[in-house]
Amino acid sequence: MSELSPAELRRYARHLSMAEFGMEGQRKLKASRVLCIGAGGLGSPVTMHLAAAGVGVIGIVDADVVEESNLQRQLLHGTKNLGQSKVASAKERLCDINPHVEIVGLEARFTVENAMDIVRDYDVVIDGTDNFPTRYLSNDVCVFLKKPNVYGSIQRFEGQCSVFAPHLGGPCYRCLSPQPPAPGLVPSCAEGGVLGVMPGIIGTMQATEAIKLITGIGAALIGRLLHFDALTMKFRTFNLTRDPQCPVCGINPSISEPIDYDMFCGINNTNIMEITVNQLKTKFNNGDNFILLDVREPFEHSIAQIKGAVLIPLGELKSRIGELPRDRIIAVHCKSGGRSAQAVGLLHDAGFDQAVNVKGGITAWSDEIDPTVPKY
Repeated sequence: MSELSPAELRRYARHLSMAEFGMEGQRKLKASRVLCIGAGGLGSPVTMHLAAAGVGVIGIVDADVVEESNLQRQLLHGTKNLGQSKVASAKERLCDINPHVEIVGLEARFTVENAMDIVRDYDVVIDGTDNFPTRYLSNDVCVFLKKPNVYGSIQRFEGQCSVFAPHLGGPCYRCLSPQPPAPGLVPSCAEGGVLGVMPGIIGTMQATEAIKLITGIGAALIGRLLHFDALTMKFRTFNLTRDPQCPVCGINPSISEPIDYDMFCGINNTNIMEITVNQLKTKFNNGDNFILLDVREPFEHSIAQIKGAVLIPLGELKSRIGELPRDRIIAVHCKSGGRSAQAVGLLHDAGFDQAVNVKGGITAWSDEIDPTVPKY
């Protein structure tokens, strides 16, 4: 068991004074290794609390850089870190919080190719992801490697937290959600928004669960889902049961290694035709007879728009598809290209063969064509 230095004894004095925790609990924390997938909204409070608590090794995997829109909720990062990789920014902040912990940063996407190798060396995994493919990937890898997966998710004014650990007798994420929602059905934080304090609340719960799992104190959220509604300030707990037919953790699992999670979640459509924002600009310059379709939400359109675009939110596209001409090219854009790709697929299925996706969306338009268009 790891010994504590005099400086650590002083730092963790409030832990050591609790009979339920004490020296043994602090030594377990120091000897532990926790991986956090994502250094964003949830990853910020998770890693800051774990670093302050004295977890020996904290791994962080994230490929993004700090953007201005992150700062409303991602407290790991500050204004001075804009443009810096989130991993580098996180390491700087966490080492300042506690120089006695080791921060292992990996500036990369968490993918099918690297997930098993990354997770293998850790005791507990924190799911700080914001998309379904990575969420299913992290769940499955944790089941394969018998690692507790501390789950959290947030949206608008709500959040939830649980611990998925079939090897400890509980269900996995697939038991709760066997199939992902249809693409576009659940808006992302960028699309639906999120109250800035929500990641702090849910991320702190995740950090609490990780500490309980490591030290063995209390009752972890295994087999339970905790839901929080900030508008009513209500907590509700739902009991979860393990699905014996689960393809990953069931009696006769049919999946024993990572799969193509983009395809599983229905967002990997290689048949979608795309154009770049530069090609879109050329169409404007040439006076081409085409429709520019914006499938974002009205509040997004009010923040930033490309002149001449027709607004039909993705959720309304099926019911309003008759408003679009079938004999013209329809260039579809959203914020960054994800929802518009789904819209193009929907249009193709309805016989709109000339629909194309604007790669990178209005963000790319702002970056490469017109910097006066606000980014959000």
